[in-house]
Amino acid sequence: MSHRTEGINTERQSMIAQKMLTTNKRQKTENITGRTIAMICAGLLVIVVLSITYFIASKGLSTFFVDGVSFKEFLTHVKWDPEGEPSSYGVLPFILGSFFVTALAALIAAPLGIGAAIFMTEIFPGFGKKVLKPVIELLVGIPSVVYGYVGLTLLVPFIREQFDVLGFSLLAGGLVLALMILPTITSVAADAIEAVPQDLRNASLALGATRWQTIWNVVLHSALPGCLTAIVLGMSRAFGEALAVQMVIGNTTKLPGGLFEPISTLTSGITLNMGNTIQGTPYNNALWSMALLLLAMSFIFIVILRLLGRKRLAK
Repeated sequence: MSHRTEGINTERQSMIAQKMLTTNKRQKTENITGRTIAMICAGLLVIVVLSITYFIASKGLSTFFVDGVSFKEFLTHVKWDPEGEPSSYGVLPFILGSFFVTALAALIAAPLGIGAAIFMTEIFPGFGKKVLKPVIELLVGIPSVVYGYVGLTLLVPFIREQFDVLGFSLLAGGLVLALMILPTITSVAADAIEAVPQDLRNASLALGATRWQTIWNVVLHSALPGCLTAIVLGMSRAFGEALAVQMVIGNTTKLPGGLFEPISTLTSGITLNMGNTIQGTPYNNALWSMALLLLAMSFIFIVILRLLGRKRLAK
C-alpha cells in the first residue's frame, strides 16, 4: 500500500509540475505577444507624431528658407496682406488675438471650474456625482459648432444691444471658449481634489480648523498642481479651438483694441484662408507657418503639463 501511495503521489506531483510548466510557457508567450503588440503600437504612434511634425515644419519653414520672409517680420509686424504689392506677412495680430482670447477664457473658467469641483467633492459630493458630473460630461460631448452657433445667435446680439458695439468681439470669443473649457477644468480639478488623502482633512479638523479653512488651506493647497494642470489643459484646448471662436470674434486683421473690438486668431486665420490659396505659394506657406506656431504652442503646453505632473508626484 505504501509503495502504491508513493506512486500515486509521484504521479500527481509530475502532473502538477507539467501543468505549471505549461502555464508558465503560455504566460511567457502571452507576455511576449503583448509586449510586441504594445511596442508596435507605440512605434506607430511615434512615427505618426514625427511625420505630422515633419510635414508641418517642412511646409511652415518654407516661408523663411524658400520665400525669403524675415522671421522677425513674420512675428512682430502687424500688417497681414499676402496678396498685396509688396506682400506683408505680419502675424502679430493673430498671435495676440489667440493669447488674449485664451487668457480671458481661462480667467473666467478657472474660478468657476475649481469652485464647481470643490462643490462636487467637498460640499455636496452625493449631489455632485449624481447630477453635476453627468451634466459636465454632457457639456464635453457638445460639438464646438454648437457653442459657436449659440454664441452667434444669443451672445453677439446681447453684447451689441447692451454696449452699443458691433458684438463680434474678444469678449464674445472669451465667453464662448470659457464655456467650452469649463467641463475640462472642472473634471480634472475634481479628480485632483478627490485624490487628496482623507487623513489630511481629518487632521485639519482635529486641530480646530473650520470646514472652509480645511478646504482652502489644506485641500486646495495639496491639490494645487492638479488644479494648475486642469487650467493649462483647458488653455491648450482653447488655444487650438477654431470654429467656435471664428463664428463670434469678427475675424479682423488688426491689433486687439479692447474687450469689445473684433479680433482674429491663428486658428481662425488658417481656416478662413487655407481653402483660398494654392499649394506651394508664399501665401499658402505663410498659413503653414501659422500652423507651425500652433504646433509649437501645443508642445509648450505639453511640457508645462509634464512639469506640473512631476511636481504633483513629488508631493
